[in-house]
Amino acid sequence: MLNFLLVPLYLYVFKDPSDYGVISQLYAFTAFLMVFLTFGMETSFFRFIQDKPDKQQVFRNSFLTVISLNVLFFILVLFFNKDIADLLLFSGHSEYMILIAAIIGIDAVASLPLARLRAEEQAKRFAAIQFASIGVNIVLNLFFLLVLFDPLHPESGVFMILIANLISSLVKPAMLYKDFLNISFKFDWKLALEMSKYAFPIVIAGFAFIVNETIDRVMLKQILSEQPNMTPKLADAEIGIYSACYKLAMLVSILLQAYRYAAEPFFFNQSKNQDRNRIYVKLMNYFVAIMCIIFLGIALNLDIFKYFITSETYRIGLPVVPILLMANVFLGIYLNQSIWYKLSDQTKFGAYIALGGAFLTILINYLFIPSYGYMASAWATLIVYGAQMVASYLLGQKYFPIKYNLRKFFLYMGFSLVIFFLAGFFHLEEGSVFKFIVNNFLIAVFIGLVLFMEGIKLRRPKKL
Repeated sequence: MLNFLLVPLYLYVFKDPSDYGVISQLYAFTAFLMVFLTFGMETSFFRFIQDKPDKQQVFRNSFLTVISLNVLFFILVLFFNKDIADLLLFSGHSEYMILIAAIIGIDAVASLPLARLRAEEQAKRFAAIQFASIGVNIVLNLFFLLVLFDPLHPESGVFMILIANLISSLVKPAMLYKDFLNISFKFDWKLALEMSKYAFPIVIAGFAFIVNETIDRVMLKQILSEQPNMTPKLADAEIGIYSACYKLAMLVSILLQAYRYAAEPFFFNQSKNQDRNRIYVKLMNYFVAIMCIIFLGIALNLDIFKYFITSETYRIGLPVVPILLMANVFLGIYLNQSIWYKLSDQTKFGAYIALGGAFLTILINYLFIPSYGYMASAWATLIVYGAQMVASYLLGQKYFPIKYNLRKFFLYMGFSLVIFFLAGFFHLEEGSVFKFIVNNFLIAVFIGLVLFMEGIKLRRPKKL
């Protein structure tokens, strides 16, 4: 959430949406690379420490694999940074490529020691390291953009953001230095082959997942630039507007990321528990209910949340927010379900689902961006995540049955959508107090339904 609060700063500094569009595209490319350069070793580590007696060797194999991949990648970028910049339409800014490669490499390598903290349930230390890194990033961004930034040279702002990110990324290995100093270079090739066979479909699935998440920004520039009366700079502006409004929908993803940090090792730890399925079902009930509450909280209070987008220029894209919010709800449910193929060692199904989603994402964007612009990208995201959620459920029931409570799922999802459309049907005055009261009363009704269905009773505090 703290890192998320940098977005209003960026929108305040970059008056022209095309400049913020550059930032969005750069970080879209980093997402692709992170999938390859972690090589699924986080999930593989969680899986193999459950069965292998030498847990230190499992960590060592994961850690050394990621280190080797990232050293090789960084060397290649150093030699070919200009060619890469030209290929990605950032000619004249090869320094961006070197900085991005360094940031990704540091974050990827630090991900394994951080994964071990999660597996060992060292939540306080894990949080302290993440908070320290984020804190440094925020302070440096504020200093660079509010003190040193020259609005006449917006490209300098992009460079400063990347430098701030690089320094903040270095905080993680600095605070995890013992893991780096104590690592030995004893590598178990047999174990490495087992882990790689398990991890490879996860890499494919992760790549396809990132296609779903970020390819729309890449395709928007390529397709819109070819339209009549459209230039690459105007295309960047469209991407900037879409990305800024997309960030509001990412409020759901913040909860999802926090949940995933704790849930993945927890699910693996519960894998041998006789009551594991009952626990998974209960968690899913709560998860769906909370995600729907967040969807309603943001979508019905968009008159307030829109001020998070500090520049009026960007607010033209606000209609995409409810669509993307529901898309992220579907994504959360899908990721919560995905434990079935990880626990059953059938990660190939995760790859199949994600590849199908990637194909559908590219197809919808290709067909409809020329006519509908970024609205097509928003609807593509919703359709694809919905399809992946359904596909994962159907396959899971066949290969690793978990009897989720579909009645509650349809009740919570359906009732939240009814409330959303009912609030829009009233056509109340935008920004009025009456609209705020009515919308939040409807949210309270939904929360009341959840409490009733889950048998949760609110108790009055005891008198002293």
